[in-house]
Amino acid sequence: MDINFNKNEDHNKLLVSELQKRLAKVCLGGGKSRIEKHKSKGKMTARERIDYLLDNNAKSIEIGAFAGEDMYKEHGGCPSGGVVIKIGYVKGKQCIVVANDATVKAGAWFPITGKKNLRAQEIAIENKLPIIYLVDSAGVYLPMQDEIFPDKEHFGRIFRNNAIMSSMGITQIAAVMGSCVAGGAYLPIMSDEALIVDKTGSIFLAGSYLVKAAIGESIDNETLGGATTHCEISGVTDYKAKDDKDALDKIKTIVDKIGDYDKAGFNRIDAKKPTNNPEDVFGILPKSRADQYDMYEIIKRLVDNSEYEEYKAGYGQTIITCYARIDGWAVGIIANQRKLVKTTGSKTKPTEMQFGGVIYNDSADKATRFIANCNQKKIPLVFLQDVTGFMVGSKSEHSGIIKDGAKMVNAVSNSVVPKFTVIIGNSYGAGNYAMCGKAYDPRLIFAWPSAELAVMSGNSAAKVLLQIEKASLEKQGETFTKEKENELYKKIKDRYDNQASPYYAAARIWTDAIINPLDTRTWISMGIEAANHAPIEKPFNLGVLQV
Repeated sequence: MDINFNKNEDHNKLLVSELQKRLAKVCLGGGKSRIEKHKSKGKMTARERIDYLLDNNAKSIEIGAFAGEDMYKEHGGCPSGGVVIKIGYVKGKQCIVVANDATVKAGAWFPITGKKNLRAQEIAIENKLPIIYLVDSAGVYLPMQDEIFPDKEHFGRIFRNNAIMSSMGITQIAAVMGSCVAGGAYLPIMSDEALIVDKTGSIFLAGSYLVKAAIGESIDNETLGGATTHCEISGVTDYKAKDDKDALDKIKTIVDKIGDYDKAGFNRIDAKKPTNNPEDVFGILPKSRADQYDMYEIIKRLVDNSEYEEYKAGYGQTIITCYARIDGWAVGIIANQRKLVKTTGSKTKPTEMQFGGVIYNDSADKATRFIANCNQKKIPLVFLQDVTGFMVGSKSEHSGIIKDGAKMVNAVSNSVVPKFTVIIGNSYGAGNYAMCGKAYDPRLIFAWPSAELAVMSGNSAAKVLLQIEKASLEKQGETFTKEKENELYKKIKDRYDNQASPYYAAARIWTDAIINPLDTRTWISMGIEAANHAPIEKPFNLGVLQV
């Protein structure tokens, strides 16, 4: 191993260590004192409920753990968006579980809470996965009601999705394990089956104080909307549970009897571990996002037996396209090659050097054709992003880079096989789009701690914005000293670098998670397994495309 490998390894392992520290903090929700208060009521925490419900020793992945990080500081914060979401297995069946965290503002819904819940439902709808709601929420966070209540992608969309999923035959089970008030009362009752925990669970459109204020009736919350009321008088709920564990056990018995699902039929054989050590990725991936490296070496650490079959190996070399298997599943990989590439010259096209991480005309053309082939053969697509964008300049423009880029974006947009996106390094500008960014509906999109998401790098953005600012000030007759230039450059770059951080993206659910690179195979495998629940219902069609 060379000295650069060791330096890279130290740097990337420190990033993973930082990730683990941040996750540990997130797992505390509203903090230790609120957890103790919550448990003093005889209730399990959101994470304890999910852990008890999911099968022991089975794999699971968490969606949106960093949702809301460093947001809503003026409101005391909203760790994990006040809700915990995991994809895992209940009685051997893959499900998605959504649990309100009542230690965070009594489980109230912030804007990011709504976005995160909608993401969970989107995953359930796309993959036809059973979804389980563990409800313990005070409803909309009133100080921010205008940002969560009325719009299309706000709180009401949850109940619309309940109805849509019901019509699609997607199993929905809800357990009321705490407060379930106002509009939130519709969520469990629009599910297929609803449970309620005696004495701690309650459902009503208006609590006792509001009832007293509105109509003058004096009544306690338990009589108004407790378990006995809804299981024996109103018939709103289907099962009464004596405590949290009893409710979760009942859910297990319900899930255990769900019939098998129609499969999409993605190809899978017995899984093989990579023969190249996956931990090598820490040394291969450079410390600087500007440095070159060989993406083939990353691929060898992700795929079964470290084997792949490359498509158009000698053409469009700044994008790698290859067939492989991940945990036994057949996949088509589209990856940005980060090495400087030397093209083979000819009489009509001289030899040239192409920059790694940049999409050229030929690489866009190759990727478009490969996407079409994978759709033809019903092979899921995996995008490994480390892209700085499309090539610019007169040569590329005259060669029709916009047209070739549009073809690739078209193919990504119209792909009907499931897509999975791993942001390894840079994810800049239109490169993010062409390599299946969040706007292009990947079934799962997740980042390594080394990722950066932005229109361009902080360095490039700072230089551009600095020139604009400098020109503006000089027009006003102000003197622009070198000291002032350096100060402004640093201010712009620091702000831009913060916004390019993978944690900034994860907080806003632009990605589903930040993960340890060693967990990449698990995420892709569980993602394809989820997608296999949903047969492809429409043919691949590129529309009007100038091939």
